[in-house]
Order: sequence, then C-alpha cells, then structure tokens
Amino acid sequence: MHPNLVAYRTIVRREVHRILRIWGQTLVPPAITMTLYFLIFGSLIGRRIGDMGGFDYMDFIVPGLVMMSVIQNAYGNISSSFFGAKFGRHVEELLVSPMPNAIILAGYVTGALVRGLLVGLIVLGIAMLFTHVRIPHPFVTLSTVLLAATVFSLAGFVNAVYARKFDDIAIVPTFVLTPLTYLGGVFYSVSLLPEFWERVSWFNPVLHMVNAFRYGLLGVSDVPLWTAYAVMLGLTVALAALSLWLLERGVGLRS
Repeated sequence: MHPNLVAYRTIVRREVHRILRIWGQTLVPPAITMTLYFLIFGSLIGRRIGDMGGFDYMDFIVPGLVMMSVIQNAYGNISSSFFGAKFGRHVEELLVSPMPNAIILAGYVTGALVRGLLVGLIVLGIAMLFTHVRIPHPFVTLSTVLLAATVFSLAGFVNAVYARKFDDIAIVPTFVLTPLTYLGGVFYSVSLLPEFWERVSWFNPVLHMVNAFRYGLLGVSDVPLWTAYAVMLGLTVALAALSLWLLERGVGLRS
C-alpha cells in the first residue's frame, strides 16, 4: 500500500474513532436540537403558517434543517479537532513527517464529512417520524450534502489554523455561521422577502446549499441549480487552495 494512502487512512481512522468515542457530544446533541426544531417550528408553528412554497411547512423545513445540521457539525468537527492537535502540539509531528500537506488536509476533511453525514442521516431519520421524506433527485441530494460539508469543513480548518485559543473557535460559529444558516432560507422562501433583501440573500452561500438540497428532496428551489453548484464548487476550490497555502507557510502552526 502506498505510504500516502496509509497516512490518509490513519488520520481518517483517528478522526472517526474520536467521533464515535465521544458520541454523546458529537451525535446526540444535534439529534435532540433538531427534534425540538421539528416539534416547535414544524408541528406547533407550522400549523399556523400553513403552506410554504406549495408544500406543507413541515416538508418545507426538512431540507433546511438537515443541511443546517450537516454544515454546523462538519465545521465544528474539524475546527475543534485540528485546533486540539495544535493545542496538544502533536500537529508538529504531521508537519515534519514526509506526509504531503494535501494528505493531512484530506484526512481531516474526510473526518469532518463523516460526522456531517452521520448527523445528517440521524436528522433525516428523525424527520421521517414527523413527515414522509421523498428523494426524487438522489444525485443532487448526495452531491449537495458532500459539497456543502466540504466547503464548511475547509472553512473550519482555516478557523482552526488561525485560532490561538479555544474561544476563537466559537467566534465564527456564533457570529458568522449561525446568522448565515438562519438567513439562508432554512425556515422560509426568499421569494417572500422584499426585492432588495432577496438580492442580498443571494450572496449568502448557505442559501444556495439549502435550496439545492431542497431541490433534491422536494424538486423546487429559489435559486437556479447551476448557480448553487457554481457557488459550492468555487468555494471548495478557493478554500482548499487557502488551506494548503496556510499549511505550506505554517501560518499559526509553527512557533
């Protein structure tokens, strides 16, 4: 087996073991949170709202809640894991090894994808308890989840590289990620907004991810599908290039 493949598998195995070892912190909290969202927003408030975009409100919010959980957990996993490696100073062992930086990045990103997909499947399973979930476009559904999780895992990696203390890890999710998700069409259709704010919303990448995923589950979207894919692919390439550059330069990693 090629040494790079061995290195990649080792990082991924360690990350997956970490996720499963502390499953009470990585998998249970998002399941409880999303169950409350379905109960409060879907069942209680949804009855008063009625239809949204031609669908029952519960059906409408399922794609957004699944995508929100995937994004948050993919981001949170890699930012906490890689910063923990920095804090414990064992990331230096990776940097001085003959392992290419691309393998280091790919290993951590894959670990974040695993957690994001696991949580997404759990939330989708919970959604099935409240409504009938259909997947008319499986390729769009799967590809959107993978691309969105990759984008935010790379963003979490960048956050972890620049973070100097554990408080820095919480700043971006609190002041950037949460507003982006709540204003990304999770609970509403952007077509309801005034024209100016609808156009502003198009600059929110989460809006494109949520709507592409909604197309995969419901067959409708507020944004063109090609635009959503262009945004996700563009961000993936840009953030991957930035992450590799940071690793190459040792920004925030070498003291």
